[in-house]
Parts: sequence; structure tokens; C-alpha cells
Amino acid sequence: MGLMKSLFTNCACPKGIMGRLMLKFMNACHASLTNWGLGLIHFQDGWTMLDIGCGGGATLRRLLRRSHGCTVYGLDISEESVAKARALNKSLLNKRVFVNQGSAAELPYPDGQFDLVTAVETVYFWPDLPHYFGEVRRVLKKGGRFAIIVEVVDTDSKWVQIVDGMQAFPPEQLKQLLIDAGFSLIEIHQRKPSYATVIAVK
Repeated sequence: MGLMKSLFTNCACPKGIMGRLMLKFMNACHASLTNWGLGLIHFQDGWTMLDIGCGGGATLRRLLRRSHGCTVYGLDISEESVAKARALNKSLLNKRVFVNQGSAAELPYPDGQFDLVTAVETVYFWPDLPHYFGEVRRVLKKGGRFAIIVEVVDTDSKWVQIVDGMQAFPPEQLKQLLIDAGFSLIEIHQRKPSYATVIAVK
């Protein structure tokens, strides 16, 4: 249990050897969830997209495949994550893929830059969702979409006990917080065992 807790504590901000192991784990094990969630979005060619909490960079690759001629940005608070995401996408780095270290609390992008913002398995670690959702809305274009993709939705999930700083949010709670932040046309999609994708429009 101690080793497991040490590994999964690196979910929020991967560091060191355990962090690098976690990034490999996330890139592989989040594939099914992420592909399902992205499949619910009606992509258009030429989009500019941001993945917040980009981790090991696998979601950036998946976004590139869904919008011809797109530009993809990745942001993560972890130095290890940024390095891994850049390495995974090195052939397009600083051409169509841009990865930076930073916090979702203060997104380093201008107003109205993105057609789509994704947050895969990361809102668990956002301490002030109303503020963070406001930041996401700020950087979206009018009519832009915000997709929250998670696999833990029960507040009493065992993962909340294992992973330090993790908080789970039921989809209906996320929907209300998004409404409060000024989003509209909010869709909730769920799939067993506990996958959920919440898509909102600015």
C-alpha cells in the first residue's frame, strides 16, 4: 500500500522516478477514457486547442489526429510532465505543438484563443473550480467548447483516499459550476464503470 500510495501521489504533480513511472502509466491507461471522451466532440479542421494538465502528452497526439491542420497547446504544472509531453511530440514541437509549464489557476494565454479546451483526469486537483472554470472560459473563443473527461465521479471513491489532494466531483455538480461560470449548452455523457465527460460551450 505504501508503494502504491507513493506512486499515485504523483498524479497531481509528477516528480522524479515515481513521477516518470506515473506518466507512462497515465499515457497508456487513460487511452480508452480519453478516446471515448474525445469521440463525443464534433471536431472541425484548423482548430486551436489546449489540453490543461497534459501529463505525458498522449492527449495532445490524440487531438492532432482529430483536427486537420490544427494547433495544439499543452500546459502542466509538473516539470516532468512538460519534458515527457515535449519528447512524445518532438516532431511537431514548436510547429503545431506547444507545451509549457504553468498553472490552470492563471492560464498564460490571451482571451479568446482556443476553439477547444480539454481537461482529462485533472479537475480533481483544482482547488477552486469556479475560478479555474472562469479562466478556461476567458481563453475560449465565443462558441468554443470545454470538455472535462474523468473516470472518478464518486466523492467516496477509494482513489480519493489513496491520492493526496484529490477530490471527485459528480457530473451534475460540475454542470452547475459550469453554469455558474457562464457556460451554456452543457452535455453530460456517462459510460460504465464510471467514465464521465462533461462538455460546455462559451
